[in-house]
Parts: sequence; C-alpha cells; structure tokens
Amino acid sequence: MQIAPDTADWVSLGLVNDLGPTALRGLLAAFGLPANILSANPLELGRYVSEDLAKSILSASRQQKIENTLDWLSQEGHSLITFADAQYPKLLLQIPDPPPMLYALGDASHLNRSTLAIVGSRNATPQGLANARSFGKAASNAGMAIVSGLALGIDTAAHQGALEGAGTTIAVLGCGVDIIYPRANAMLAREITTRGTIISEFSLGMPPFAANFPRRNRIISGLSQGCLVVEAALPSGSLITARLAAEQGREVFAIPGSIHSPLSRGCHALIRQGAKLVETAEDIRQELHVSMYSSELDILESDNALLQCMGYESCDLDSLVKRSGLTAGSLSAMLLTLELKGKVGCLPGGLYQRID
Repeated sequence: MQIAPDTADWVSLGLVNDLGPTALRGLLAAFGLPANILSANPLELGRYVSEDLAKSILSASRQQKIENTLDWLSQEGHSLITFADAQYPKLLLQIPDPPPMLYALGDASHLNRSTLAIVGSRNATPQGLANARSFGKAASNAGMAIVSGLALGIDTAAHQGALEGAGTTIAVLGCGVDIIYPRANAMLAREITTRGTIISEFSLGMPPFAANFPRRNRIISGLSQGCLVVEAALPSGSLITARLAAEQGREVFAIPGSIHSPLSRGCHALIRQGAKLVETAEDIRQELHVSMYSSELDILESDNALLQCMGYESCDLDSLVKRSGLTAGSLSAMLLTLELKGKVGCLPGGLYQRID
C-alpha cells in the first residue's frame, strides 16, 4: 500500500507523550504542516507548549516506533487518516475537538456514510441485546453505518445487527487498532474489518487505559448523525456519550423500559432531558430524514451492476474485484446477499455464477 510522503511526520507527532489532540491542533494552526512543527526550534515551539513538551516533540527517541508503524501501514487495509486527507470524516470536522488523525483497519470510505451510533450497557438484559441487534440491522438495511465501541453487551449486539443487515458498521476503540479489546470480540473485530471499519485516534500499541474511553466516546458521537441509547444505568459511559452527542448538535434517542429496571433509568433520564423516545427504527429514520426506500433502490442498483460485471460465465472473487473496482470485503457481502436471493450460485473452487 502506498504511503503519503508526510505520513511519517504525522505518526511522529502522534507518538509524542502528553501531546493531546488540542495541543496538536494548536501547533498545526500555528505551523501549518507536521514537518514544520518537527523542524521548528525549541524557542518557537515554546510559544505554544511547555519546554518539556517541546523537547519531547524534537526528540529522536521514537524513531523505531515510527518505522514499525510505517511497516504496519504498508499492509493492505491499514491506513492513517489525517486532517490533510479527503477521506477524513466530514462529521468529525464539525465537533469542537476532532482528532487530528485516525488509524483505520478496513475500508475507510465508510467513515463518510450516513451513520447512527448505538450504545448502552455492557451488562445488558436479553431484551436490551435483542433491541440493539434489531435496531442495528434495521438501520443497516436503511443504508446507515452503525457506530459503536466494540464493548461487550449493547455495543456487540449493535455491531452484529449491522453486519446482518445490508449496510456496515464502524467500531471506535479506546486503544491502538492493533490491540483488540475486549479479546472476547476478536472474531467480531475480524468480521468488521472485512465489511466495515475499525478506527482509533491512539497510536499503535496503546493499551486500553480507562482515561482513553471518554476520548473514544466523543468520536463515537461525533462520527454519527444521531445517538441511540438502548439500555443504561445511572451513571454510565453511555450517558456520557449521549451528553457529548447533544453538545455536538446530534440527535439523541432512547428506548424506554421497565420502571423497575436499573438499566432503564439512564434512558428514562435522557427522555426527561429531551431525548427522543423511540420504539422502532422507523422513528429514527424519520427523525434523521434517512430515506430507506432510496437506500434499498441503491442496493438494488448495486446488485444489478454486479450481476452485469459477472456476465454468465463462472468467475472468482479476484476477477470481480478487477471488473467492478470494489473491495473484496464489499463484494463478499454483496455476493452473499445475491446468493440468499437466489441470483448467484457458489461453485467449487471459490467460483461464483449468475443464475437467471
């Protein structure tokens, strides 16, 4: 994979301890390019950061980590998206504290799709898990990418529901993208990298420290047009995400539950504070003005275009990638859908054939 000339400079700045996103944005505003920051003298940097931080920025001690990261970025499906990239999520540019860079696994183009965050308790009830999965699938079928945090409970169910639908999902981590946390979701993470995207603002190797997750939550909400809270106790990280969503000007939705359930109290509190009570995915679709029917037509048109690429001879996935210009992950999902519809047959040897 081709790496941009300034990638090493972005990686270098991201590896500086104590250089948070706010300070880095300030330096970028003052110096313009990462290379200009790294070539500045300590006195120039000292106008914007502390003396110790200026020394850290100019230190050469992180060279090996930079080289390791560049090796990682050279692999297929690995990328670094910065303020300078056209792929940088447009919605994140609207929030007060956008991350200057994002590491990504999978197809980064998903970051600029219509999006809905679904969050909730790690210790969800069976009904809560079913609701998260159902809403995730319905919103996915409506053409939305489901954004969540890969945590156990509601996050997991939301990602799974999205992958069961026609759309995709985005997982935002509170650690480096090379560290899947929790480990129990390793298989789900692999599926997401095939059909969706995993992102983090943290450098490779960053452990899942508790302090990272509030920063992670602002990205979950900022990346989304709306935020649905399925189940949440008082207090909880999900309510923090909902508060951030409201502060960022996003729509906040909550599913009501039993007055006797502690996991309903967070949702009920949000509704009292002005969150929109929802009972079906259609409530969200109408509020966000997402046209489900248009999305379904787009999917249908995509299916027809793929069938045209296939022709009537059997072909393998690599051939379809070259003909269609789509990624292998996107094609695999589309082929599975067409197979379920009875329009494509799967043959021995990894071949596919159109069925009329």
